[in-house]
Amino acid sequence: MKNILSLVILITLFSCKKEEKIQVDTIVINGNIYTVNSTFDKAQAFAIKDGKFLEIGRNSDIQEKYESHSVIDADGQTIVPGFIDAHCHFLGLGFNQQSVNLVGTKSFEEVVDSVVAFQKRNKLDYITGRGWDQNDWLDKDFPSKELLDAKFPNTPVVLTRIDGHAIICNQAALNLGKVNKDSKIEGGEVVLKDGKLTGVLIDNAETLVMDHWPKETPESISKALLAAQDICFENGLTTVDDAGLSREAIEVIDSLQQANILKIRMYAMVSATKENLDYYLNKGIYKTDYLNVRSFKVYGDGALGSRGALLRKPYSDQPGHFGLATTSIPTMDSIAHRIANSKFQMNTHAIGDSANHALLNIYSKVLKDKTDRRWRIEHAQVISPKDFEKFKNIIPSVQPTHATSDMYWAEERLGKERVKGAYAYQQLLKANGKVALGTDFPVEHVSPFLTFHSAVARQDLEDYPLEGYQMENALSREETLKGMTIWAAYANFEENEKGSIEVGKFADFIILDKNIMVIDNKEIPKVKVLKTFINGVLQYEMPKVEESQASEETKN
Repeated sequence: MKNILSLVILITLFSCKKEEKIQVDTIVINGNIYTVNSTFDKAQAFAIKDGKFLEIGRNSDIQEKYESHSVIDADGQTIVPGFIDAHCHFLGLGFNQQSVNLVGTKSFEEVVDSVVAFQKRNKLDYITGRGWDQNDWLDKDFPSKELLDAKFPNTPVVLTRIDGHAIICNQAALNLGKVNKDSKIEGGEVVLKDGKLTGVLIDNAETLVMDHWPKETPESISKALLAAQDICFENGLTTVDDAGLSREAIEVIDSLQQANILKIRMYAMVSATKENLDYYLNKGIYKTDYLNVRSFKVYGDGALGSRGALLRKPYSDQPGHFGLATTSIPTMDSIAHRIANSKFQMNTHAIGDSANHALLNIYSKVLKDKTDRRWRIEHAQVISPKDFEKFKNIIPSVQPTHATSDMYWAEERLGKERVKGAYAYQQLLKANGKVALGTDFPVEHVSPFLTFHSAVARQDLEDYPLEGYQMENALSREETLKGMTIWAAYANFEENEKGSIEVGKFADFIILDKNIMVIDNKEIPKVKVLKTFINGVLQYEMPKVEESQASEETKN
């Protein structure tokens, strides 16, 4: 009887013994977590193991089941999946840190003054800059090079327009390519005034000079990549789609990632030169956890701001001018057929309604018998009414801040009727079911919060226009967050590994200082990233204001 009693006691004690907790790498609790899963569920906590989300749920469930030496108390702050910028120029952003920043300049005189000040500090043999926009100036005509020639008679200077589709060069730079008033190139324009060179080269004409510019080295590429990474982590970006990379740049990116130096994830669109097409179509898709090389970037036309976008009818503010086809229709057709016979994706820059019309028809023809190819049109900026339905199987990759940057002059270019089909993100969403959202930085600011604000409020930072710009094409907050996360991941064939906070996916997430899903529209651009994580590892933390500094600011 005693033995039976002892056995019962032992069984009772064993059954009451607390179940051992599972050891994980990190636990996050007390979060206001938007998982962005298929039902857009919210959660309070999650556990991370081996760089991936192991379980997501309530505080009590996670804390009872798991333990870790690293427990992050989010203190009620909002957590969302790491942002994915579906269209940007990551390497270009890095190089911009080594050149003259001309964004916001109000005249060509101010542009030249900025270059003079930059050169005094840096004393370079070749000078580059980016960011001027004649649409922001009192004189909205393209500038001319005389002032640049006077200040820099011997040092080559190339200054890129904000959209990258036009440059102004001084004579020393033009001399590198032996550019003269008779120079011609398909898909580009050498701008003359009174029969003389202005120094402005549009679209493909840029190559007349840039093909003779000193080439970047692996060292300069590495420096640019790391500079861009710092900026992106600060803005909550964990994956970036770089729209147009050389083979050399891709190989530098891969080497830095393999060495665990470059930690941001990248979706690489390979510049669709003949050499790159030959190499990568033969090599095949290249994929690691950090780098995905499975698409080609093609240019269909130029930009609307420089009147290079290819339109079906002439520009409203320049009769007789239709824009530029930077790649001919036969060439685009040939490239599309080559890519269609591979597993690669074709992502084509198309701004004007004519370029979009042509591309949609080419895509439809070559993909007729193919499924789940996810080919993309980058920008999809001006669409003819009957062409929206053609996006059913083509992903629109759009940049909401273009709408709020261009709204001041877009109607002048397009006219009252045609502009209704421009920046039509809600119409594109209805046609396809998804939109991939990006910034096109450094054409626009890196901040995803400006993207979010432009998509939802359709206003500039001064709340203009009061009622919002063509609000019938605004996106909801849920649609916008999806466009910056899971839909962007889908556009990259990566929706099973990122884009939402779900079991088995990479633990890429960010903690915000405000709840972007409920705050007033005016507050959205002010949102700050408190922390950025990749694989559950902290990559960025917003610096804390020193107490002494805070005290001094309070006094002031």
